[in-house]
Amino acid sequence: MAVTETAPGEAMAEHTAVEEPSATRSAHEGILRRQSARESAARTYARALPIVPVRARGLTIEGADGRRYLDCLSGAGTLALGHNHPVVLEAIRKVLDSGAPLHVLDLATPVKDAFITELFRTLPPGLADHARVQFCGPAGTDAVEAAFKLVRAATGRNGMLAFAGAYHGTTSGALEASGDAFNVRVARLPYPQDYRCPFGVGGPHGAELAARWTESVLDDPKSGVPLPAGMILEPVQGEGGVLPAPDAWMRRMRRITADRSIPLIADEVQTGVGRTGAFWAVEHSGIIPDVMVLSKAIGGSLPLAVVVYREDLDVWEPGAHAGTFRGNQLAMAAGTATMAYVRENGLTERAATLGARMLEQLRGLSREFSVIGDVRGRGLMIGVEMVEEGEVGGERSGVAGPRGANGPDETGRSGGPRWPDEDCGVAGLLGSVGMSGADDAGPVVMPGSMASPRPASPELAVAVQRECLQRGLIVELGGRHASVVRLLPPLTITDEQATAVVDRLADAVAAVARGHGRGAG
Repeated sequence: MAVTETAPGEAMAEHTAVEEPSATRSAHEGILRRQSARESAARTYARALPIVPVRARGLTIEGADGRRYLDCLSGAGTLALGHNHPVVLEAIRKVLDSGAPLHVLDLATPVKDAFITELFRTLPPGLADHARVQFCGPAGTDAVEAAFKLVRAATGRNGMLAFAGAYHGTTSGALEASGDAFNVRVARLPYPQDYRCPFGVGGPHGAELAARWTESVLDDPKSGVPLPAGMILEPVQGEGGVLPAPDAWMRRMRRITADRSIPLIADEVQTGVGRTGAFWAVEHSGIIPDVMVLSKAIGGSLPLAVVVYREDLDVWEPGAHAGTFRGNQLAMAAGTATMAYVRENGLTERAATLGARMLEQLRGLSREFSVIGDVRGRGLMIGVEMVEEGEVGGERSGVAGPRGANGPDETGRSGGPRWPDEDCGVAGLLGSVGMSGADDAGPVVMPGSMASPRPASPELAVAVQRECLQRGLIVELGGRHASVVRLLPPLTITDEQATAVVDRLADAVAAVARGHGRGAG
């Protein structure tokens, strides 16, 4: 049976169910039956989460059947402040009560002016000082389309660079840049990761190889990839499996693109507004992208999407990118309130601190259960990869594995020798030349081979998600094989709630491990 009590600090006593259990259950099941009968086969979350939310506050959702859940899906990262936060509701009511128009296309309004002012206040200074903003259709995928159109118009070029495992939306252009695309105008590049490194080495060496591959593709006249209109990347791949990019690799991509006059597009649709422990995830590396694609949390729970870009790229003709619903006044008001609250209340720092604590606790769980292959993330964007049980071969030479003694680095990635500072140069990566970084932290050991990770297990991930739901915890699945259990709690989650989330997830993993005859590693 699902856990029905609210978490600490999430009082909903005034909304206790008044119907008889059988009547409540009947209403709940009837709504689900009608949804299945009438809605598209393309529906997704509803298949894995057969609940009917009727009330919500903060981290807590109450279903039509009277059960309550801790929501670590948060609208796929949309709800930075959780459900129905008072400052968001107040901002929405203020617009409604004022008599202000709710639909104005792209006309200027006080609400829009306040939103842009707050947005620019949060942007990296090097971009905010010379930025333009384009309001798009109310979804991140349309903002991606707009970004592609922008850089193509500005450069006169057509192709795009994107990364394996990426997710940028479901419209045609955004799909072309996503990981499961085919027959496209987008060149796909390797994205660095430790656990399933495409080069079999992981750590800073795997990331360096990924960077060199990118340089080779761009500089080799026989690569088949002409100079592109832009490069799009996610500072943390979310749907790709919660893969934080190394900060030095981000700086390397910035340098590679700048040296070749290729606009760099940062997709911050899910990572933005404090999610990763910085207001914008690019701030961890200190890079200034040419274009930023923003959605989800910037609307304060309501639909909104924008593209922010350098003013010298603003070559569009009037109407070059438009949309009937790009002037969503309620979303702008809610977004302004959300961004201001995150900024004024130190929620980015809170996300960094609490996220690191949860990662450490979950890594402890991975040492107990061998069905957990890897735990990774940054801030309150966390992933737990489920794998088939089986012995893994020897540790990679010179590089600590995902559970290595060196521990996670600043991105929440595994330990091991650090990436040498890009200003030092990297020589003989594939030879036997040692390298030292600028801070004299010691030589970077050349890698040997890395043991192949165990196969991903989407079946176990589904089972964990199901067990979590039974315990009153809502989680999402992602990753290459939908084998990564994802946590995206609101930034307002309390210490007690975070403990409850980890405990319920631990219980769910234990139940799945027992049920499959798979225990401690």
